[in-house]
Amino acid sequence: MAEKERLLEILKQTALKKGGFTLSSGATSNYYIDARMLTTHPEGSYLIGKLIFNIIKVADIAAIGGPALGAIPIATAVSLVSYLEGAPIPAFFVRGTTKQYGARKGIEGNIAPGSRVVVVEDVITTAKSVAAAIERLKEFGCQVIRVICIVDREAGGRERLTQAGYNLEAIFTKADLGI
Repeated sequence: MAEKERLLEILKQTALKKGGFTLSSGATSNYYIDARMLTTHPEGSYLIGKLIFNIIKVADIAAIGGPALGAIPIATAVSLVSYLEGAPIPAFFVRGTTKQYGARKGIEGNIAPGSRVVVVEDVITTAKSVAAAIERLKEFGCQVIRVICIVDREAGGRERLTQAGYNLEAIFTKADLGI
């Protein structure tokens, strides 16, 4: 079985929930993707890392990351796979709010101002958190080269990112889930 098909199988087995749900956007939905169940699954994590690394390995980037919490296991998986493949890509994450103690960072990890980066997210609905992370990265001086998510719920997020000048690449869309 191909890697993408296997990842979809794991997603459906572990992360796809049906019923009545309220999303972070405030919208209601008859399904929910509990992405942490996929991104913390040993095989799921590896496959996510492998698939995204294969998408970006030819890109000239300095780091991969995105908004906390969703991007942390994804960026870590890609970083680990990249190391195993002999082309290490450091990981980072963007905090929702700047830490008010210690180094007082809003962006954590191995990233420097001026870096060319890839932004990742688990599930995109409206892309509000990704757009906010991109803005913080731009303020930090980074150039966002690509935006990749595991699932695009096809609920306006792609359009929001397109209007901001970014092309969303999704491993899966709502249509792929058969919903």
